[in-house]
Amino acid sequence: MLARLMRYYAGWTDKIHGLIVPADGPHHVQVLHEPIGVVGQIIPWNFPLLMYGWKVGPALACGNTIVLKTAEQTPLSALYVSKLLHEAGLPEGVLNIVSGFGPTAGAALASHMDVDKIAFTGSTDTGKVILELSARSNLKPVTLELGGKSPFIVMDDADIDQAVELAHFALFFNQGQCCCAGSRTFVHERVYDEFVEKSKARALKRVVGDPFRKGVEQGPQIDDEQFKKILRYIKSGVDSGATLVTGGDKLGDKGYYIQPTIFSDVQDGMKIAQEEIFGPVQSIFKFNDLNEVIKRANASQYGLAAGVFTNNLDTANTLTRALRAGTVWVNCFDIFDAAIPFGGYKMSGIGREKGIDSLKNYLQVKAVVTALKNPAWL
Repeated sequence: MLARLMRYYAGWTDKIHGLIVPADGPHHVQVLHEPIGVVGQIIPWNFPLLMYGWKVGPALACGNTIVLKTAEQTPLSALYVSKLLHEAGLPEGVLNIVSGFGPTAGAALASHMDVDKIAFTGSTDTGKVILELSARSNLKPVTLELGGKSPFIVMDDADIDQAVELAHFALFFNQGQCCCAGSRTFVHERVYDEFVEKSKARALKRVVGDPFRKGVEQGPQIDDEQFKKILRYIKSGVDSGATLVTGGDKLGDKGYYIQPTIFSDVQDGMKIAQEEIFGPVQSIFKFNDLNEVIKRANASQYGLAAGVFTNNLDTANTLTRALRAGTVWVNCFDIFDAAIPFGGYKMSGIGREKGIDSLKNYLQVKAVVTALKNPAWL
């Protein structure tokens, strides 16, 4: 996926151009699309190579220089790939990698008066800090790709076996450490009990262990802090009255492994229904009609993504337009082609990454108006 991203943006480098626009009176008007300048970029730990590509690809294609800060948990891969880029001929000083912590290196980058733009992927709380630091310094433009609490909606006409497998993937992929994870699984009441039982069976089959071993589906959480945070959310789910269907504890005595966990009978007001867990914890909700699930799915501070599973085209069309989310996957999930824009509504972020829309983040627009004397035509 990283190679695909780099090839995609390499293809844009000679296709970014301005416009000649007509204007009243004897004037020649050019609209120039210029590199924005020095770009600060801060990437997270959950997909360090992919997030590197989402940031570096469009910024370089638009002709900018970059100072990129890696997450303190995953500093090495970006350094290695950047070394390869320099071996391939990237001029010195164009791409600069900083390893450091958010409150120091990240804050310095977001506050710097000579940084012309900042792009951040991470938590919503940190995104707010980035915006504030930009405002307090030089009002540099900011793009943010933040948290999510994405609904995954299973209608009563769905193929339940397929829906169970897709919902399982949507939540448990990458140990649940995915900003767009389908972490609110809404299931129609007619198929709810069957869905819960089959989801439990699928979770019990999930192979947890060393991710370098063949056949393993789920590795450890990123670190001790995230590990303990997820366990606290699981306890909160139990304490608030949700039904613990399976899992609910750490796995083994070594490493940050957590059992694939499922809650049923989850209510919208519960903490596990509202906050981003970022772990292998599936919450299954019951609904009885389309208007109800639209209202409940949209009743979140987040709006990053959504999943819809149905065989009814009219239902799919209604949901894709009604859901306030930057991406809606229909009968699929986590499709991340380089050409598909990605970003959120509401507190899931500002702007879009990937695709043609991402180029706008890294270009400045300038109008050049020149007076014409005795023009042959207007």
